[in-house]
Amino acid sequence: MLSRAWGMSSPNGSIYLTGKVMLEDGTPPVGPVPIECVCNGAARVQGYTDQKGRFNFQIGPKAGVMRDASEDSSDTTGTMQLANCDLRAVVAGFRSDTVSLEGRRLLDDPNVGTILLHRLANVEGTAISLTSLQAPKEARRAFDKALQDRRNKPAEAAQELRKAVDIYPQYAAAWYELGRIEEQGADIAQARKSFASAIAADAKFISPYLSMAELEAKAENWAELANFTSTLLRLDAVDYPVAYLYDATAHLNLGQIDTAEKSARAGEKLDTAHQYPKLERVLAMTLERKNDYAGAAAYLRSYLMLAPDAEDAAQIKKELAELERLAGATGQARAAHE
Repeated sequence: MLSRAWGMSSPNGSIYLTGKVMLEDGTPPVGPVPIECVCNGAARVQGYTDQKGRFNFQIGPKAGVMRDASEDSSDTTGTMQLANCDLRAVVAGFRSDTVSLEGRRLLDDPNVGTILLHRLANVEGTAISLTSLQAPKEARRAFDKALQDRRNKPAEAAQELRKAVDIYPQYAAAWYELGRIEEQGADIAQARKSFASAIAADAKFISPYLSMAELEAKAENWAELANFTSTLLRLDAVDYPVAYLYDATAHLNLGQIDTAEKSARAGEKLDTAHQYPKLERVLAMTLERKNDYAGAAAYLRSYLMLAPDAEDAAQIKKELAELERLAGATGQARAAHE
């Protein structure tokens, strides 16, 4: 255990880092919090916190570790450095402190200290349910056991979660995790009830709203979807581009084209990593409804560029060809009129 205790390298040239994440009031965040290592602007999740906010993980070349070019690669005394790398926690509704790893060496103390999470001023919602802080020990114990079992023993995990909410009905995080297990087991009706119970227990807890929105989108319940996304975006308008996608889709199908376009554009602006290319698809549909065929075609081309292997790619190509034809015809008609 010497290498873990003192940060020495493993055979693959990696080192160990430890630390903890805390809220500003000194309490640990509830649930596993991802810890990212950001090297030269590229982020990679390296590990997660435990229930006490602690984390430890091995970090190596794949995370952006680089050896100083001036140092002998055969030196085993601990000269590896992390170049241009920072650690941060990732929780929606919070801004994370960052810990610079610049100059850290293999023989340094692996403890990077405490990463603080600061509540964002204009965000009401949170990815952390604050009701969890009041959970009795027995309920918390059942919840922790469920988190350990949920991947390999979902039935046992669900049983522990039911135990937790029986003890503490306001345990929003437990209701949410129970709903996820029920959804994965295709018990959609019960999942809806569990997500609704999570929302009732903590109206500012974001996660169950997202799950309910996904269920309503799959069921094409557009009015209900619009209700959920309206609340979701009021609680947090800065962390979830997928919420704008759901909102735009709902309003498009309700015939509220201007609202749909506004949401889709807001989502596109927020989605800098292009995780949700369907925003381009929705924008194309809104512009087509407004007879802006050239604009719609441009967004369909963007969609195909971002998602070339999408299941609907063949259909989109047909739609694009038709839009380009309509755009050409419209341009010719406008030129003739002039």
